[in-house]
Amino acid sequence: MQITLHADTHTDGSQRTAEHLKNVTEEALGRFGERITRVEAHLSDDNGQARTGEDQIHCTLEARLVGLEPVVVSEHAANAHQAMEGALRRLKRAVGKAIAKHDPRSHRASASEAASEAASEPVGDSVEDLPA
Repeated sequence: MQITLHADTHTDGSQRTAEHLKNVTEEALGRFGERITRVEAHLSDDNGQARTGEDQIHCTLEARLVGLEPVVVSEHAANAHQAMEGALRRLKRAVGKAIAKHDPRSHRASASEAASEAASEPVGDSVEDLPA
């Protein structure tokens, strides 16, 4: 999995931040293995240099999946590390859902579960539905 960091001039795009991103991304998304080819992170400061409030750092993550559309999420936080980690939590969920949605094994399992539930439901009138 290739991981790249793009940062504007007002955010910390240092080598140390890029290494942190690489470590937390591999830890969070490692279970998806070769299904993710690339993750791109974009860090920006919404207010530029003027520090006026909280949640100014914006992190957008884009994961490229084999055979599927890219998955994009974003997060705002007070600093770059918090924004990246929040966006990674969202990305992990979104990638899991995208892969499960297109996994033929999960469709077969869902269909067989629905069929078994339908077979276990009583057919016809129950005692409560019969006229008195």
